[in-house]
Amino acid sequence: MPANSLVQDTNKFSGQASSLADQAASSADSAIKSTQRATNSAFDSLAGGVQDLRHQAGPMIDRAASQATDLAQRGADTVRDTAQQLRERALRASDVTVNYIREEPVKAMLIAAATGAGLMALISLMTRSSDRR
Repeated sequence: MPANSLVQDTNKFSGQASSLADQAASSADSAIKSTQRATNSAFDSLAGGVQDLRHQAGPMIDRAASQATDLAQRGADTVRDTAQQLRERALRASDVTVNYIREEPVKAMLIAAATGAGLMALISLMTRSSDRR
């Protein structure tokens, strides 16, 4: 295989891995934003109810609202941290894969070909079994 084609394949694979990392980061950001919207909505609902009950149960409601706020903040922090870890892992996996392809191009092509053949065999088996029904 010409070296130019191998470089093009490596660059293409690198771009795909980077695209997957970007998609994972985008999904994580969407999850964070969704959690923040749900948290804000919950806070708005809670605030309305708290105002009505505050006059009746003052200190107990204040404590419950504080706990709910703390819990929501911890949840948002956890989602944010997890999203960041996911981004970092995806980028590391991308870098490791690209480095492996650069160091072992023939082995990487053989692995890709074997994986493709295995997937085609699996699809073929699934298609045959659905045709028999």
